[in-house]
Amino acid sequence: MLNRAVLIVRPKQPYLDWAASLDDAGVLPDPSGEQTAYLIPDCETEEETWDFIEAASGEVFERELFGWSADPERWPENRDFATFQEWFSIEVHTVVEDLVDDELIDDHEELLGDDEAEPDAED
Repeated sequence: MLNRAVLIVRPKQPYLDWAASLDDAGVLPDPSGEQTAYLIPDCETEEETWDFIEAASGEVFERELFGWSADPERWPENRDFATFQEWFSIEVHTVVEDLVDDELIDDHEELLGDDEAEPDAED
């Protein structure tokens, strides 16, 4: 079992309306389809979990927007926590089991290379 929880955000109507405004083809994200799972700390209390989600909501919001439009000029200006909650349903799963024997690898660090990788918190 990993010492992490999982955060999943699913688009709600405001996100779908925003996405529809960018594409005349009528293609929209599927709220019940596959979503990105974000590993978050396995906090001691529900309050700590929500504090972390609020602190990380800006980054998650931007990642979700980027998934539909890579142009930040087309993103909504207001991306505070209240708007995040209006635009996404939030799921937290606190039990994360790792069924793979291979080493857990951060693809971001692999892309950056060893010289540019972000330092571990233990360094």
